[in-house]
Amino acid sequence: MEQLDGGRALSFCGNKSNAYSVTKGVLNNPCFVDALNLVPHVFLLFITFPILFIGWGSQSSKVQIHHNTWLHFPGHNMRWILTFLLLLVHVCEFSEGIVCNMVMGTNHLHLFMPAFMGFVAATTSVIYYHNIETSNFPKLLLVLFIYWVLAFITKSIKLWKFAEDKDASQYLRLYITALLVILYGLLMAVEINVIRVRKYVFFANPQKVKPPEDLQDLGVRFLQPFVNLLSKATYWWMNPLIVGAHKRPIELKKIGKLPIAMRALTNYLRLKDAYEDQRTPEDPDRSPSIWRSMYRAFGRPILLSSTFRYLADLLGFAGPLCISGIVEQLNCEKDPVGNNTMDTHSDNYLMSSSDLLENSSILAVLLFLALILQRTFLQASYYVTIETGINMRGALLAMIYNKILRLSTSNMSMGEMTLGQINNLVAIETNQLMWFLFLCPNLWAMPVQIVMGIILLRHFMGSSALVGASVIVLLAPVQYLIATKLADTQKITLEHSTDRVKKTTEILKGIKLLKLYAWENIFCDSVEETRGKELTSLRTFAFYTSMSIFMNAAIPIAAVLATFVTYHILNDKGPSPSQAFAALSLFHILVTPLFLLSTVVRFAVKALVSVQKLGEFLQSDEIGDDSWRNGDISVSFEAGKKHMGMTKAINRKQPIRYQMDNYEQPTRRQMRPSETEDVAVKVTGGSFTWGNNLLTLSDINIRIPTGQLTMIVGQVGCGKSSLLLAMLGEMQAIEGGVYWSNKNRNSVAYAAQKSWLLNATVEENITFGSPFNKQRYKAVIDACSLQPDIDLLPFGDQTEIGERGINLSGGQRQRICVARALYQNTNIVFLDDPFSALDIHLSDHLMQEGILKFLQDDKRTVVLVTHKLQYLIHADWIIAMKDGTVLREGTLKDIQTHDVELYDHWKTLMNRQDQELEKDIQQDSQTTLERKTLRRAFYSREAKNQIDDEDEEEEAEEEDDDNFSTTTNRRSKIPWKVCWCYLSSGGFFMVFLMIFSKLLKHSVIVAIDYWLANWTSKISNSSGTDMFNGTRPTTSSMNGTNTTVQDSYSLLVFIILCAAGITLCLITSLTVEFLGLSAATNLHHNLLNKIIHAPIRFFDITPLGQILNRFSADTNIIDQHIPSTLESLTRSTLLCLSGIGVIASITPIFLVALVPLAVAFYFIQKYFRVASKDLQDLDDSTQLPLLCHFSETAEGLTTIRAFRHEARFKQRMLELTDTNNTAYLFLSAANRWLEVRTDYLGAVIVLAAAAASIWSFHYGLHPGGLVGLGLTYALTVTNYLNWVVRNLADLEVQMAAVKKVNSFLSTESENYEGSMDASQVPENWPQDGEIKIQGLCVRYDPMLKPVLKHVNAYIKPGQKVGICGRTGSGKSSLSLAFFNMVDVFEGKIIIDGIDICKLPLQTLRSRLSIILQDPVLFSGSIRFNLDPEKMCTDDRLWEALEIAQLKNMVKALPGGLDAVVTEGGENFSVGQRQLFCLARAFVRKSSIFIMDEATASIDMATENILQKVVMTAFADRTVVTIAHRVSSILDAEQVLVFSSGILVESDSGPNLLAQEESLFSVLVRTHK
Repeated sequence: MEQLDGGRALSFCGNKSNAYSVTKGVLNNPCFVDALNLVPHVFLLFITFPILFIGWGSQSSKVQIHHNTWLHFPGHNMRWILTFLLLLVHVCEFSEGIVCNMVMGTNHLHLFMPAFMGFVAATTSVIYYHNIETSNFPKLLLVLFIYWVLAFITKSIKLWKFAEDKDASQYLRLYITALLVILYGLLMAVEINVIRVRKYVFFANPQKVKPPEDLQDLGVRFLQPFVNLLSKATYWWMNPLIVGAHKRPIELKKIGKLPIAMRALTNYLRLKDAYEDQRTPEDPDRSPSIWRSMYRAFGRPILLSSTFRYLADLLGFAGPLCISGIVEQLNCEKDPVGNNTMDTHSDNYLMSSSDLLENSSILAVLLFLALILQRTFLQASYYVTIETGINMRGALLAMIYNKILRLSTSNMSMGEMTLGQINNLVAIETNQLMWFLFLCPNLWAMPVQIVMGIILLRHFMGSSALVGASVIVLLAPVQYLIATKLADTQKITLEHSTDRVKKTTEILKGIKLLKLYAWENIFCDSVEETRGKELTSLRTFAFYTSMSIFMNAAIPIAAVLATFVTYHILNDKGPSPSQAFAALSLFHILVTPLFLLSTVVRFAVKALVSVQKLGEFLQSDEIGDDSWRNGDISVSFEAGKKHMGMTKAINRKQPIRYQMDNYEQPTRRQMRPSETEDVAVKVTGGSFTWGNNLLTLSDINIRIPTGQLTMIVGQVGCGKSSLLLAMLGEMQAIEGGVYWSNKNRNSVAYAAQKSWLLNATVEENITFGSPFNKQRYKAVIDACSLQPDIDLLPFGDQTEIGERGINLSGGQRQRICVARALYQNTNIVFLDDPFSALDIHLSDHLMQEGILKFLQDDKRTVVLVTHKLQYLIHADWIIAMKDGTVLREGTLKDIQTHDVELYDHWKTLMNRQDQELEKDIQQDSQTTLERKTLRRAFYSREAKNQIDDEDEEEEAEEEDDDNFSTTTNRRSKIPWKVCWCYLSSGGFFMVFLMIFSKLLKHSVIVAIDYWLANWTSKISNSSGTDMFNGTRPTTSSMNGTNTTVQDSYSLLVFIILCAAGITLCLITSLTVEFLGLSAATNLHHNLLNKIIHAPIRFFDITPLGQILNRFSADTNIIDQHIPSTLESLTRSTLLCLSGIGVIASITPIFLVALVPLAVAFYFIQKYFRVASKDLQDLDDSTQLPLLCHFSETAEGLTTIRAFRHEARFKQRMLELTDTNNTAYLFLSAANRWLEVRTDYLGAVIVLAAAAASIWSFHYGLHPGGLVGLGLTYALTVTNYLNWVVRNLADLEVQMAAVKKVNSFLSTESENYEGSMDASQVPENWPQDGEIKIQGLCVRYDPMLKPVLKHVNAYIKPGQKVGICGRTGSGKSSLSLAFFNMVDVFEGKIIIDGIDICKLPLQTLRSRLSIILQDPVLFSGSIRFNLDPEKMCTDDRLWEALEIAQLKNMVKALPGGLDAVVTEGGENFSVGQRQLFCLARAFVRKSSIFIMDEATASIDMATENILQKVVMTAFADRTVVTIAHRVSSILDAEQVLVFSSGILVESDSGPNLLAQEESLFSVLVRTHK
């Protein structure tokens, strides 16, 4: 070493002459020891760099895996943690060396050079290790092992030499060296452990390893559990996803599957084991505690998260401490050379431990590191709780679902468990538990944080701190109170808004009627009234929200004020800057936990309730008796044992059975012809109940013959359906039992009475999980005559149907359910009254083609419940029931011979049914009507689709050509236009007030802090002069009095500023909330008016769901979410800006650092916003199917269990849960990604601010007080940066609601004015009812073809006119033209001498009456339905009801005219509803009366009544009937026959019939 050339050596060991002497022994020269320490570092760098740069080709990688994140060396995390610590200690060593070097006269490189090289080497070691690990090449780890050993040895020598010195213990360097020795030792141990486990060297056979299953699976994209520690902490692996979102949206494919450990199934098994383990053998009925099972299953991650949380909270207090240290240092920067201690044996300066904390630059670095660590731990804690919460939710959902599949049917039907309750469990309770888990670590972390904070405050400010702290603590309960009030108000608001949406739905469903009767405004007012109530509670909500925001902003100001005033009173002077700013930042730290505490407590209370509900649900009754459960009975297939309770041998829970089913089917088919068994199911001595101890079925002895058609008949409510369910095992057997022959109880195809559809395509509903067989599928579709219906659907049998899909009519739904039962390849088919919603043609077709042909050809056993006795002749076996018992059993012949009475009774019934049948055939069948409504819905929709695409969102996306640049730009733009539209609808005054008060508030808050800084630094300066200038006692005493005066003046200003700040906080929080409220009020009001006055065409082409969404979901967002997001956004933005402004004004040089930071921030927020929006959409869109699946399952329980498809449905539920959980996990990981990045940026801002202050200070640029101000502000900026971005992203998502509402606000209204004034129309117009139609052309929309062309007709006053024609010939359009509902673009209709197009719509429509094809009733009273305008007397209403044959029925109802009508009139039959509509038309005594296919849904008897009424009551009025059944207008005085929009014939009925070739007679013949 001594041979080194002079120049370099000089600087390495300093230039003392004896620096190189080795007289005392080589190792006693400290410089030589330091040089020795360089050796291992250099060695490592020399060896690893070539390997890292040359790389090793892929051939070395023995295991091909998809992700290069496979971490499989033992001690992985340990190594990362130790390396981080090593780096930290190296930083300390380096800074200590630099400080010592600055003190000594010349440069001594050896003091800091080894430390620097050590830092580089440690960094290299971890990079090197990472590369080796991911490429799986363990032999190269040997290099690291050698490095650790060498470093350990060299450092130990240094430590040993040091320790020889007797007073070394006071020096910092000793401790640093000792730490390094320990760390190197530990790393060496880690390395040895890798060798021990993997045996890659020194052993003959190295261990073989396989990567985990997740990493072999290409679908797993959620890598958080698999990446290295650094990537885990910073979410580095998310970068490609988030940056890529900018180019193309994130889809479900992109986020892939969940890792196995996070899947719902895994977690369900964990939770279930923990739950079941609590049932001890001694006490099997004890209900297990959900809390305990949740703790057992998910306790460990929560403890881990809490640990992280504690670490983060403790590190959080480093901020105030460091600030106070820095300010203190800068205020009394002493001559650092004063207390030099020269180390005797080496002439080197050594620094004592206390010196380290007195160096402001080192404090700044420490502050930076503390912030980085604190934020990392905090985000890690959040992530762990969120992941656990999601896992737990998945487990709970699976648990609830399994329970639903085993719920006893009686529970559902007796109303113990309603669908609503189940939906709430799934949608609300599980989410509340998840949220509770998220907030759970706060429960025990917060008290610690608060106590620590108060202790520190006491340390800085003495007892006056306790006053300030008590302000905070005392106001916490107030916040809790506000929070509970908020929750209550939200409940009330929810009730009102549900009510409002219900009313709006009714209006939209009956919009055609409202327009025809000119009642829009009455109903509009009723909605506005409910909206008024809703707004009142929203106002309360806004008030409480703004109070809560106000408390949050004002409490720290109040606390600071209280503290400083008390301090001043106690000490007669203000605090020093270091105390003041430490206290200030402590108060900021303290407020957050107290604010959150109220929320956490509220969630804890909710969680207790949720757990209780869950517990009750999981303890509720399950289905069936024991033989269901113990499926372990060996199933023997000998026919001899067939009656030994073999029914239920197959266990519901066995997944194997599910596979068995699939394999057995083909073989089972061939066995059929040779089957010898005659009985498929047998019930002996059975009594069954639905669980309420009332026997529903008693003394049942029946048998169902194999391969034959059995019919069950009887009156309504005699227990036919119950018998089917009893055979399926859904009822509780009190005595007796059900016995199945072995082969049969695998799966039963069952079509329930109430049709049940899945939210899936038509094809999936029919195949229902069976393999698709084209021939069979086609046969089934034909048998159920579904083809015409399928042809009408927009995508054929690939159309989604069900709750969320297209609404089918009852008959169509029922036929699909029957088709499902026919399609399934099962031995037994149970059909429960499949004909109830079908008309006669379809019933016959289904009976012949489906049941007799399709099923009987297959020799399947069919059990059919029916009311149609005419089919009894086809039955092989008949079971007649009465009042829950079997009346007769046998073939039709048996019954004919043995029970003549019953047979005669049936005969008379059959004759009656036959007569109805003949009548029925004359009518145009109900089915065609259903198909017609379906077709109309689609016809109008398709027309719209040609004009413009349904979805506005998509339009916005595609306006430009689809080249990448435009789409990318579009996706990251903030919708300013929409924001402006939202703000302006709040009123300009409010906007101005909000902006003004916000700016004022923030300037006052800055002023408070600035004044504080000024005041405290004055005090410290004045006290400083006293200390140093002891020579001038006189001036100093004068100074003293002066300062006191000044001091009290400063205090006064401080109090005034604080008071102003608090008031402004209140004002701003109120203005934002009320701005939001007025915007919401205006937007909803305009939306409602626009939509209600829109032309009818708008409702034809806009799906009802879409309009309703604007009124429910979107309005809710505008009402409740946007104001708080807007408030939060403006507040955090202004805080950040004011903070940066303050720092920049104190130390302008800070702006240099700000530029790169601003650029980084811009890119982070830009990428995050786009990704966040996509992930949010994915989360929303995957949640809906999950909830729907739950409610579907609960509705179709009996069907699923009969088919034995539980396993398939469970599988589906797990898939849906996992999909939703994946989206949610990615969303929260993206939030962590953002927060880690903004927090690091914030830490850099703090570092930059501190560095700028110290630098400026060394050049004497400003007083020390302001440094504290700058740093305090820098700390607040770190807290608020991520809120700016997250609020921006949220606001962007929420503004979409405003955009959607806006798109509806641009619709054209109908022209209500007309060219005539209402006053010019005579009072009693139209008096005679004379109608002239001249050259009338009508179309629905200027873009569409006309539907009526050049129609000319004349109708005399009082004439009865019939209009007929084939479907789509324009009959109904004519009736709409009378009301000016369609676009009359040529010709005119003149009624009593006035052209109707000139009239105001209100006048025209209120003077005519119409009955529509589908009867519409509104919820309310009968009186309201007949006369919403409240114009008529009761006598008039009774008279109308009498004419409509309803008087007696209404009289019998409780309340008479005020009797309740439920939503849509569901409590009356369709026929009765139609009669109510007739009465409604009669109440309005108009001389023109139009019936639009009004008798389509009425039975013959009622229709005859109607015809009579029309002839008598309306004798003197003009009646226009649009005929659905031509027979009803045979004797009309004038018949107009239309064909494709042209009037082809016009004459009286009999005349037209007389002409053989007339279209009219053709129509009459074909409909006969």
